[in-house]
Amino acid sequence: MISNKEGWLVIVNLHAGSKRCERDWPEIKELLMVNKLGTEVVFTKKANQAAEISHDYIENKGFKNIIIVGGDGTMNEVVNGVFRQSRFPTTDITLGLITVGTGNDWGRHYGMHSSYKKMVKAIVNGRTFVQDAGKVKYSKTSEKEGRYFVNIAGMGYDALVAKKTNVSKQKGRGGVLVYLINLLQSLFQYSYTDLSINADGEQVFAGKVFTLSIGVCKYNGGGMMQLPSAISDDGLFDVTLVRKTSRLKVIRNIKNLYDGSFIKMKEVETFRGKEFTINADPPESLFLEADGESLGHSPLFFDIVPKAIKLIVRKKFLKNLQG
Repeated sequence: MISNKEGWLVIVNLHAGSKRCERDWPEIKELLMVNKLGTEVVFTKKANQAAEISHDYIENKGFKNIIIVGGDGTMNEVVNGVFRQSRFPTTDITLGLITVGTGNDWGRHYGMHSSYKKMVKAIVNGRTFVQDAGKVKYSKTSEKEGRYFVNIAGMGYDALVAKKTNVSKQKGRGGVLVYLINLLQSLFQYSYTDLSINADGEQVFAGKVFTLSIGVCKYNGGGMMQLPSAISDDGLFDVTLVRKTSRLKVIRNIKNLYDGSFIKMKEVETFRGKEFTINADPPESLFLEADGESLGHSPLFFDIVPKAIKLIVRKKFLKNLQG
């Protein structure tokens, strides 16, 4: 349990959820004040600023409790700030999430409440769970870069859809409908990619790929169950790969993405492991997104970071684990 006497940093992205956060912030602010959870409130004003804020307030001001008011992208930035700081072990930092984004897939994995009042109540109750994180190294222009993520990273078709959706968000258009439109439009723009995959030092695939997902939780794209068998604290990545297939078959199986049954398709392969290396030919043909954020391209190197991020969850989620 977490004492309300401890300092709480609240990081707010007013642009989250196509500015839904801006509209709903007065209600959320009131709930936080009533429950004495807003020791310090900071608003983001640009991309990646949540990472800078969380790093600064942990490293220089000693904050160990952070409430994220935003979407999956804001959460990803804060997690990267947690990993960049060196003052505390990452599991000493507690994250609470008030979801106001367009996807909210991280919260969906944990069955988080849909009402702000119940989300805040869960934070007050302070029941925590420690999950794995992923780290990916990728190329961007001529530089090598790295990023942590706590949900799913997507490549190929998935990364193209994420890129188009992010452009839509920047123009003030978001939501599941916009995602589905980009999903369908991208079908006619995407070309299959030749790639090879090594899992824990052994090659497990080589060939043409339509889309590829790797992660620690189940959902992305606003409720699509891309990794239906994922367990977020087992110390393993789950991987779902869809080989070259027809556009018509993709359209026919869109509904099956939402319950995970698409993995029964003959074109689908699944893997598990701690380390994955993915190379494409040419390298620039395979783009990457992580937690919905567009990043770079192959070669890609994934490493699991076991039980590294502590978050507040519902009592019901913990009971389900025990049951």
